[in-house]
Amino acid sequence: MHATHGGTCFVIFLNYNKTFLNYNKTNFMAQTKSSRQHISKSNGKTKQTNGNSGLEKFFEDALKDIYWAEKHLVKALGKMNKAATTEELKSAIEDHRTQTEEHVSRLEQVFEILGKRAQGKKCEAMEGLTKEADEVVEETEDGSVTRDVGIIVSAQKVEHYEIAAYGSLTQIAKMMGQDEIGEILSQTLEEEKQTDKNLTEIAENNINWEAEHEPADESD
Repeated sequence: MHATHGGTCFVIFLNYNKTFLNYNKTNFMAQTKSSRQHISKSNGKTKQTNGNSGLEKFFEDALKDIYWAEKHLVKALGKMNKAATTEELKSAIEDHRTQTEEHVSRLEQVFEILGKRAQGKKCEAMEGLTKEADEVVEETEDGSVTRDVGIIVSAQKVEHYEIAAYGSLTQIAKMMGQDEIGEILSQTLEEEKQTDKNLTEIAENNINWEAEHEPADESD
């Protein structure tokens, strides 16, 4: 009886250990799954921002920068349009000026989604690029195709800056889980890329060739 009782205790002990181990395994797997879901939400589309992290503050600051830049560019494009020589370039600049006004409106929508007031912070880069465009106009002959070449170069420098800015902001927004904002910024990014492509086509189709065969300005 004693041996049997001891055997029974041993079996009960083994069964208890097996049950305990199974419980721990199940609990561990549940915790792991929960952790993975948490990580997925943090890296995916469901994470919500609270505006308190350093990255979120940087993002908001960068939005203010590009907001100022776009509003400043609306005025600068108007000046480029008046200075341009060919109707093809004038039309392209005017189309992008209208598009830039839409970009300003989209940024205001982004600020609204974030629950922030739309406000700009002076963008030194855009100010420098548009100032350089003014200098190009001053240094080229009025009515010349060479001036158009210079305006296209200046405008594409602006586009490349905006492509870099919107590309980075789009990725940051998506990383923070702000998918709606990411989609808005991505739309503007694609339009900036298309504008850059359009300017290249205008230059390569006619303007560069005409400028090459244009007599030099000897007024200097």
